[in-house]
Amino acid sequence: MLLELRVENYAVIDNVAVEFAPGLNLLTGETGAGKSILIDALALLLGEKASSDVIRHGAEKAVVSAVFELEDPRRAGKVLESDGIESDGQQLIVRREILPNGRGRVFVSNQPATVAVLRHLAPLLASIHSQRESIVSFDAETRLALLDSYAGSNLAPVSNAFVKWREVRQRITELEQDEQERLRMVDLWSFQKKEIEEARLQPGEDERLEAEKRVLANAEKIHGAAQAAYQVLYESQESAAALVRVGYRQLQDVARYEGKFQESLAELESARITIEDIGVTLRDYAESVEASPERLAGVEDRLALIDRLKRKYGQTLEAVIDYGAEVKRKLNEIENKDEMLRKLKQELAAAAVAHLGAARAVSQTRYQAARRLEKVVEGQINELAMKARFKIEVGGTDEEENWTAAGFDQVNYLIATNPGEPLRPVEEIASGGELSRMMLALKAAVEAGTTGRRKTSAAPRTLVFDEIDIGIGGSAAEAVGRKLKELAQNQQVLCITHLPQIASFADQHYLIEKREAEGRIGTSVKRLTEPGRREEIARMLSGARLTEASRKHAEQLLKANA
Repeated sequence: MLLELRVENYAVIDNVAVEFAPGLNLLTGETGAGKSILIDALALLLGEKASSDVIRHGAEKAVVSAVFELEDPRRAGKVLESDGIESDGQQLIVRREILPNGRGRVFVSNQPATVAVLRHLAPLLASIHSQRESIVSFDAETRLALLDSYAGSNLAPVSNAFVKWREVRQRITELEQDEQERLRMVDLWSFQKKEIEEARLQPGEDERLEAEKRVLANAEKIHGAAQAAYQVLYESQESAAALVRVGYRQLQDVARYEGKFQESLAELESARITIEDIGVTLRDYAESVEASPERLAGVEDRLALIDRLKRKYGQTLEAVIDYGAEVKRKLNEIENKDEMLRKLKQELAAAAVAHLGAARAVSQTRYQAARRLEKVVEGQINELAMKARFKIEVGGTDEEENWTAAGFDQVNYLIATNPGEPLRPVEEIASGGELSRMMLALKAAVEAGTTGRRKTSAAPRTLVFDEIDIGIGGSAAEAVGRKLKELAQNQQVLCITHLPQIASFADQHYLIEKREAEGRIGTSVKRLTEPGRREEIARMLSGARLTEASRKHAEQLLKANA
């Protein structure tokens, strides 16, 4: 659930902070006041593309931040952990900065992150639906995902089997390359294998050699420093060990008369032993350090060889070793091509059976869910002042060319908005109002179907509808308001509307206004009390000039839809 949205220096907004609540949150205001700008700002926190054009004139950067209460903290924690970010528990703070050079910065729970992290988190935070999204983004993948969401499809077995099948097929393709290409690759791999094997690389060898190189290159300096330290700590008459021994004898005299220093005697004796041990160790080390130009040259040559192999085969020594093992595997496969092909084709057949079985099971689930969902959606549409027929068509064949990580199905949503008309794909509907209502009905039905499968949580999921009421009015607007109110019983709903009938259903009503300060236009947002709601709805009914009739009509709407 979205608890707070803060926007700074974004388009016409200078500095706005809005606290949202559960239920139906409606935003109203004059055209151009900045209502959709708030939704666009929220979309940036869900991973949408950013442009430096949104930075308010004269500002150094635009900043958008939000506080979310997580519906499923454990799942969100796993997503964050996979991206190397620590989770703070129930709440999540997300911030994004847009800079004039087109770049920006992202922070999640005050930790640096990327836009990719925001996209991973987006499904757990909020979902934005607009008429533009309905028309442009209702592609094949989105249509399938909607049905899977309603059906609760488990795509993991299909996806895993598809990945396995594709990998095995790729290995077979590599083995079945034309003879000339195969021989060329054999020569190359043989050379690479020989070069890596002859180097006899050992894991961690480069780090050990670098350490040895540092010692050899500074042998005289190290020897002198170790000897000097030995003298100061142990050997000279004024060494630390000698002075501690003197101090120990003096402390013994004190301890004869004051018992509390017995413990100090033991600590001083331990310190003396430690100092002497370090001194002896330094002496032995100094004696072992030898300047060896020959060994230094050998180490440098070995490191040069390792660096050359890294440049060719991997950034680390371990990567080079792994590459050598991979080349060896490929050569082994080619040398035993016929046997390998036989085994791989067996694996491919098994992977195909696994994928097809899982895909058919999901397909059956989709068919059954489609029959249920189309009835629910048709009922929902007709509650929104339409007389429409609605059908979900699940098609596609199980031929290999249709296989994907989601199976082989293709889904189309068909609707006839008037009696006697044929069913057509919803994305071809001409009327924006009809499309808006259809999409609201579809989203409401899917959300209602998925709510029961989600764990009960203090933080309902956030759904955002940006002017989804365009092109409707009258009884249709009232029906849409009622549907939004119904949807808000289980999810937090944010909605921008220009219609008073819809605004009257709000649990929380926010007014977006333009204001002028110091010669510049800015945007303000305030949460309306009941008197303020009545005035705003009256304005929406009658325009800028309020009348007693519009106020009474507004009061009637509020009472009827409370």
